[in-house]
Amino acid sequence: MMSEGKQSGEENEPKAKAIHRLVSKLTKEMLWMYILRLLQEKPHYGYEIKRLIRERFGFSPATVSGYAIIYRLINDGLIEEQQPDDSPRKYYAITEKGSAAMVDAKAFLLRTLSLVFDKTD
Repeated sequence: MMSEGKQSGEENEPKAKAIHRLVSKLTKEMLWMYILRLLQEKPHYGYEIKRLIRERFGFSPATVSGYAIIYRLINDGLIEEQQPDDSPRKYYAITEKGSAAMVDAKAFLLRTLSLVFDKTD
C-alpha cells in the first residue's frame, strides 16, 4: 500500500493522485466483487458483509453503498436473499450466475494485468 506521508517534489503528486484513484476504483467502486467473494464462502447478512470487507480487504465502504450494491446484485441475479426460520436477519447468498460473474471478472482482470503490466517488474 501507499505510505501515508507525501514526498516533496511535484513529480510525486500526480503519481500519488493516480494511485489513490486506482485504489478507489478497485475497492469502493468495485464493491460487488468483494461482496461476491465473501459470499463464495457462505451466506452473510448486510452488516456482517461490511465488517468482513473492512477486516479482510482493508477498506470500509459506506453502509448505504453496501446495501445499494447488494440490491443491485439481487436485481442482476448474482445473489439471492435468504431468511432462515431461526433468524430475524436477511442473509445473502451467491447464485450460479454470481459465481460465473466472478470467473469472468477474474479472467478480465488477469488479462488486463498481463496486457498493462507486461513491461513492469
